[in-house]
Amino acid sequence: MIDKKVLEQEIISWRHDIHQHPEAAFEEERTAEFVAEKLREFGYEVEEHVGKTGVVGVLKNGDGPIIGLRADMDANKIIETGDVAWKSQTEQRMHACGHDGHTATLLGAAKLIADEKAFKGTVVLVFQPAEEPGWGADAMLKDGLMERYPMQEIYGQHNFTYYPAGTMSIPVGPCMAAEDDFIIQIHGKGGHASGPHVTKDPIVIGAEIVTALQTIVSRNVNPLRPAVVSCTEFITDGAPNAIPSNVTIKGDCRSYDPALSQLIEERMRKIVQSICEMNEAAWEVEYSREFIATINDRTCADWAAKAAEKVFGKENVDLGCDPIMGSEDFAKYQQLIPGCYCFTGNVDAIHDKPNHHACYDYNDAILLPAAEWFAELVRVRMA
Repeated sequence: MIDKKVLEQEIISWRHDIHQHPEAAFEEERTAEFVAEKLREFGYEVEEHVGKTGVVGVLKNGDGPIIGLRADMDANKIIETGDVAWKSQTEQRMHACGHDGHTATLLGAAKLIADEKAFKGTVVLVFQPAEEPGWGADAMLKDGLMERYPMQEIYGQHNFTYYPAGTMSIPVGPCMAAEDDFIIQIHGKGGHASGPHVTKDPIVIGAEIVTALQTIVSRNVNPLRPAVVSCTEFITDGAPNAIPSNVTIKGDCRSYDPALSQLIEERMRKIVQSICEMNEAAWEVEYSREFIATINDRTCADWAAKAAEKVFGKENVDLGCDPIMGSEDFAKYQQLIPGCYCFTGNVDAIHDKPNHHACYDYNDAILLPAAEWFAELVRVRMA
């Protein structure tokens, strides 16, 4: 029987090590090697380089369902400005979203599951690269993940700074939003700032477009259906005394319904076209769908909640919580099989920075409970 206090310290040490050596999308060679070494040590069959830098661990124990558990491994391209002892040692890379904690958590669960073998069937551990840009799940699937490991269900968890430590929140149905990215190019006629009457000022045109885009949600989308249109960059080729010729507007859109995504794109193109034509400017719109919506299966959510209540206590589990507008490529697995993605609370008096903040750090106190949740999920689902 594993000593939980000893295991907790192991998981924390693994997390700190991974945090010190962050690797961004498809760079995760060291992390993958570390994961593979631990899994083999615990008795798993291991396959490396699935979807470039992904790792899969398999443990069989008799006949039964084939259940997948997934963690993401990649870091962000952010300079860490915090002062923790395990601060990033890699330039312009840091674990600002907590994937170091996710990886360490699933390794801890792997050790618990292998030690107890309190299940019948096959557990498939999916350590995925490149979640941040949304490429990793697709890469593993295109590399034959489901053909080689025909999972029937899949589960995952993400730390979140929306919720207090010691809790787990589980959406039913819509969980995380689809993300669409856009680039709008406006081509006007530049000139001296003192003579705007002889220019076609793309800044004024762009400002009108930014404002008009806000009517897509407020005046075209049912208020009961969530959607977001955000302009996040406004770039010109001008100077303090020169009206530019070109403006680029970038941003993203969030929704849960493909029909809404289509509506947003159609209205965006119409708005840009109309305003630019009115002002005699040329225009281009690039619209891409980067993430699909994460939709939790009701039955899988019930299993996840049952395990969570054992670990966190029923009063600390919110089954049917509100979805969030962030995005996750866990949705790619859910296109093929039922699954559930859960939110593990990360917040306490010390850990109050949001995900992707340059001073963010994972709350070590939630590592063992999340690992126990994975192990308990295997117990109750594969009894």
